[in-house]
Amino acid sequence: MSKKCHHLNQIKITNTDTHVCEECVKMGDTWVHLRLCMECGNVGCCDSSKNKHATKHFRHSNHPVMRSIEPGETWMWCYVDEMIVGDAAA
Repeated sequence: MSKKCHHLNQIKITNTDTHVCEECVKMGDTWVHLRLCMECGNVGCCDSSKNKHATKHFRHSNHPVMRSIEPGETWMWCYVDEMIVGDAAA
């Protein structure tokens, strides 16, 4: 039986006008890709970025679902279930 995410009911935010990792900006650093916390709207850098602010946000907040906000990408990820859980554009 395939695993199913039970955290999608925690999604409150699906889009943002923020297109920077504010934590990296404060540090004067750069990032690779951006991720949006779908519970509170925090934007953080991905795990390919050296600071990994999106994952740090999850560890601090326990907000489970994030999505890519890179142009052309709409996939969502659940940190708790460690799986892609859908498409934010659907």
